[in-house]
Amino acid sequence: MKSQDVRKQFLDFFESKGHTIVPSAPIVLKDDPTLMFNNSGMAQFKEFFLGNGTPKSPRIADTQKCLRVSGKHNDLEEVGIDTYHHTMFEMLGNWSFGDYFKKEAINWAWELLTEVYKIPKENLYVSVFEGSKEDNVPFDQEAWDIWKTLIDEDRIILGNKKDNFWEMGDQGPCGPCSEIHVDLRSEEEKALVSGKSLVNNDHPQVVEIWNNVFMEFNRKADGSLEKLPAQHVDTGMGFERLCMALQGKTSNYDTDVFMPLIREIETITGAKYTTNDVTGISEEQNKMNIAIRVVADHVRAVAFAIADGQLPSNTGAGYVIRRILRRAIRYGFTFLGTKEPFIFKLVETLSEQMGDSFPEIRTQKALCSNVIREEENSFLKTLDQGLVLLDAVISNNNTDTVDGKKAFELYDTYGFPIDLTALILSERGLKLDEEGFQEQLQLQKERSRAASKVTAGDWNVIVEDDIQEFVGYDRLSQQVKITKYRRVESAKDGEIFQLVFNATPFYGESGGQTGDKGYLEAQNGDIVYIIDTKKENNQTIHLAKSLPENLTGTFNAVVDANQRAKTSSNHSATHLLHQALRKILGTHIEQKGSMVRNASLRFDFSHFAKVSDEELVEVENFVNARIRESLPLIEKRAIPKEQALEEGAIALFGEKYGDLVRTIKFGDSVELCGGTHVANTSDIWHFKIISEGAVAAGIRRIEAITSEAAKEYFESQAVSLAEIKEALKNAQDPVKSILALQDENAQLKKQLEALLKDKAKNMKADLAKELQEINGVQFLAKQVDLNPEGAKDLAYELGGSYNNLFVVFATAHEGKPMLTCYISKEIVAEKNLNAGQVVRELGKYIQGGGGGQPFFATAGGKNVDGIGEALTKAVDFVK
Repeated sequence: MKSQDVRKQFLDFFESKGHTIVPSAPIVLKDDPTLMFNNSGMAQFKEFFLGNGTPKSPRIADTQKCLRVSGKHNDLEEVGIDTYHHTMFEMLGNWSFGDYFKKEAINWAWELLTEVYKIPKENLYVSVFEGSKEDNVPFDQEAWDIWKTLIDEDRIILGNKKDNFWEMGDQGPCGPCSEIHVDLRSEEEKALVSGKSLVNNDHPQVVEIWNNVFMEFNRKADGSLEKLPAQHVDTGMGFERLCMALQGKTSNYDTDVFMPLIREIETITGAKYTTNDVTGISEEQNKMNIAIRVVADHVRAVAFAIADGQLPSNTGAGYVIRRILRRAIRYGFTFLGTKEPFIFKLVETLSEQMGDSFPEIRTQKALCSNVIREEENSFLKTLDQGLVLLDAVISNNNTDTVDGKKAFELYDTYGFPIDLTALILSERGLKLDEEGFQEQLQLQKERSRAASKVTAGDWNVIVEDDIQEFVGYDRLSQQVKITKYRRVESAKDGEIFQLVFNATPFYGESGGQTGDKGYLEAQNGDIVYIIDTKKENNQTIHLAKSLPENLTGTFNAVVDANQRAKTSSNHSATHLLHQALRKILGTHIEQKGSMVRNASLRFDFSHFAKVSDEELVEVENFVNARIRESLPLIEKRAIPKEQALEEGAIALFGEKYGDLVRTIKFGDSVELCGGTHVANTSDIWHFKIISEGAVAAGIRRIEAITSEAAKEYFESQAVSLAEIKEALKNAQDPVKSILALQDENAQLKKQLEALLKDKAKNMKADLAKELQEINGVQFLAKQVDLNPEGAKDLAYELGGSYNNLFVVFATAHEGKPMLTCYISKEIVAEKNLNAGQVVRELGKYIQGGGGGQPFFATAGGKNVDGIGEALTKAVDFVK
């Protein structure tokens, strides 16, 4: 059975059971501060389990893209090593929100697996929760009794809290679960060892394929459990493992989910992959298989993350994506012999394979390929640099073991993989101080955890209120009641209180727009300042440093009108900017991200080239023309998404929209948007682009300002112009005067360079007299009164007269120390000398570093006082 049919039959089956089929949410979570990625099928439904929203149907089914590489669910280092873990995977799920419970969930799971998919019953085992005295939760007798009617009791297993009690996190909805495991071993293996003994023991062919979670508790901050007001079902079936079972394979990678990618990797690299049924393979072949599995898995995770809006970067979710991709590049580099970018070529195959089920990978194919190719180029350069640095570490090592701190520095500062370091050291007959490396790594992790640790208390409910009304589109103040609050503590922010109101005028951070600030005024005039507003699980949460004295009172919630006006101005300007870019650069332009603050706006978009100065002027003029037209805001709330799209509204990529949406229209600009906006474009006053540049391959970024910030910008420019004119003695045409000064400066520079060259030639004869012969080498280490370029000229002047020359010149031009090393090519080879290595070592004394070619290299630094010691140590290289 093909994987496409497996997916379709699952969705068709649950549709026949009254479930509404919904599309996968994006793999990247933009408005959930507790998660970077969708790491389970239930993540997009958290608000329903928490009682903060109402689903479109009490029964839902879907296939959800998931990513598990960080936090509680972290499979990254197992991926590729075994045959059934993945970074990105599909989770087939059926959900009941206060509707059916254990009986229906278990019976339907069994019906689908045994009657529709026709998995032999004798290959299946099930588990139920054995109970927990610690949590005062009894054995799940109900689930056991239901399973007894479907399967022999000797195939039912009791599972402990670790295996059979599912929790969303340290706090929140949770409950016992019932897993279904499949035994894919041969009949001969089954006869020798019972599959029952292998369940939950990490056997690669006895694996869990489906987990039925019965949500009926809420885990509180103190660890205790309380009953939820309603019972829910949350199930998840691993699509890749299911395909393995239905296609008669013993590895997920041998199914048609992965084999098209694996075959393409073979074609590109020339490597050969052996499937899991081949025995007796060599260690070298096993390493090649692992590398191919790593690349095939990781390209899926990276491409889908990029397609959903997450570009690789050095922080947060972007760092996770970069780390996954670099792991794939490194495996290809080490075990497949790939020294050039190749992973980006796999996006085409991935698009053909999964584009029907997930259209975003097809529409964003070019972007994914370009970004991955750029990242590959960049990291391959890092690997080259790391190899040079590792050579320097090895050459300076006096024992058979390389210090773990040095290896950690390569890993942490330069991104050089530790296992590649260990491999190279092993090839050189050296050992790695793994304990020292792990100590440094652990220290870093502890620092990171301490910095990011957040401790949240339980919600203290004051007023039961299921629906929180947002009134901030229409007014900036509102009489409110606090419905619940909790205390949160972090190393970054200290003690913070999170407040939820029954109604709020505050906009919570989402859709690229930052949250409102303001205050809460009690009836007695006491003030509590709201320092930020967030959205979490469909709730608007207000952050404050303190609590009101009387929590049960009525308060006036007031938004900072000045900041809201600036933010709204910038948000409306992003819509006009989007329209301008599509008009001037082409309709291929797609928004790829935005940040709207009260001070400025940032807009990322897809485009294949730098935006020229002329085009930027056109964009500015277009936006400002719309501002001068005084276009009124035309807003439609809670209209069907299909209707909005038919009316020409632009939906932004990677955003999760409900069935009912809000549209924002200024003239011909129409977008789906939940943010705040000006009532009329004239309120923006003026739009000014501050910068334009690249974010990644095919992604550009414009930063701009509006309103008061634009006024301040022009006032500042006017002051600067006045100062320039005064410095130019009130020249009538300051531009002409500056150009004249630049021409004069260029001529003076040429004259100075000529004088310095003459000076270097004149110094040559004097310095030749200072040369010392040491071990057949003409040696000189001296500080010279030249700029760095002059020192280079001087070194080459001397080098033209000697074929056994070793000189180190130091300069301190404008207070910046620089070392220049020249070594005759003849003695580079004869005496194994390397100018790059010389300046790297001597550069330490001036608190710097550098490099270059074996015969010529330079190093810059910060410490002028270290020049003397550097020159003194230079002679050690020729002794």
